[in-house]
Amino acid sequence: MENILTTVDELVRRSKEAQAQIEFTSQEQADAAARAICKIVYDNAEMLGPMAAEETRMGDINDKITKCRMKSSLIWQSIKNKKTVGIIAKHEDLNVLEIAKPMGVVAAIIPSTNPVVTPMCNAAFALKTRNSVIFAPHPRAVKCTQLLVSMFQQELEKLDLPKDLVLTLENISVEESAKLMSSADIVVATGGPSMVKAAYSSGKPSLGVGQGNVQCIIDEDVDLADAAEKVLIGRSFDNGLICLGEQTVFVPREKYDAFIEEIKNHGGFYIDDADQVQKIRDGIFPECGPLNRDVVGLSASDIGKVIGIDVPEGTRAIVVKAETAGSAEQLCREKLCPVLAVLPYDTFEEGIGYMVENLEFEGKGHSIAVHSNTPEHVEYAAIQCSVSRVVVNQASGTTGGGSPKNGFTPTTTLGCGSWGNNSFSGNFSHVHLMNITRVSYPFAESYLPDPEMAWD
Repeated sequence: MENILTTVDELVRRSKEAQAQIEFTSQEQADAAARAICKIVYDNAEMLGPMAAEETRMGDINDKITKCRMKSSLIWQSIKNKKTVGIIAKHEDLNVLEIAKPMGVVAAIIPSTNPVVTPMCNAAFALKTRNSVIFAPHPRAVKCTQLLVSMFQQELEKLDLPKDLVLTLENISVEESAKLMSSADIVVATGGPSMVKAAYSSGKPSLGVGQGNVQCIIDEDVDLADAAEKVLIGRSFDNGLICLGEQTVFVPREKYDAFIEEIKNHGGFYIDDADQVQKIRDGIFPECGPLNRDVVGLSASDIGKVIGIDVPEGTRAIVVKAETAGSAEQLCREKLCPVLAVLPYDTFEEGIGYMVENLEFEGKGHSIAVHSNTPEHVEYAAIQCSVSRVVVNQASGTTGGGSPKNGFTPTTTLGCGSWGNNSFSGNFSHVHLMNITRVSYPFAESYLPDPEMAWD
């Protein structure tokens, strides 16, 4: 323990020196650095994806490969033409200029669920805005992070940029992560509630995430087969590790049986027997306590083996009929595995009410999914639910963090606003890592020569 402070202090010193060298670099160099970070992950997806699954012992190999490819390309596409050096905006109507400046050293807390694309995302955003970054990896993903840092550093050296722009902690502990956060200029914490709370307690500006528990509603006017497929995509991707994955789905009572048939047709394994449902409940949340870590990121059939239920190989998700909504039903919580709760509703308003109950129980501020062709219903859901994202007629688990088919900012870090005890609501991007200097020139004439005019 006596070497922890020295180790972190040395990393921060090196990081600050490297960042100082690019503080006034060109837009072209900043872009080249960010592109290189994303491209190296894209080019090595078939190596990095399986490595992440093997080291963390969670998730699906093929989905992790897909995630590496899609996130790297989407994130670069979203930032490549954005200006982050010098004057980035001229507001002629206000006579104001905006000048972008870096923040300094970024401390990035990395979760076990995303040990490749989260470091890539954080590093690309940091370098795009002329910052340096130091990773605090999860204990279950140290090798992934170390390899990534080595790969990133090699790419930076090819560009004649300081390799110390990207560093990682070598001694992994809560104390070392806390020291890093208190020593950096800004903290980006993508992880569990305790780590996010530590980030906000670090004394430094922090961007943390909130807990997921995505509620989903099916309206009467949608194609049930299409909706069932999208729900299963979102719930099963990467064995349910994505915080944007659908957790509980509410279905019109008169269409409940038809929807369940479509779930079965598309690879879901439905359970409504009371004893079996209780077995799932007890297996996922033993004694109504924390999520059972032994099922996190497992396939549906492997979850069955752990819990003691025969689930066919190839099942995409276990779909369980819940008894009610809210705190009285443990299955309505966030489940980081391909298990989905389902419940019928009588009116759309009642269904939304159930969603609100569940969000109050867990996941307030994060996201909901709405399958509807009635804009008024979509807007009603958006108004009633305290969330930062409303994903419409899409698989939330694979699109809420950005998609080629929607306008959400591509990211791996999702803010949940004050509802989730976060400092921002929305999708984290490079704009969160820039200081802005605003230059104001005077107007030719006052727009309020007499204060009495304000009240006319």
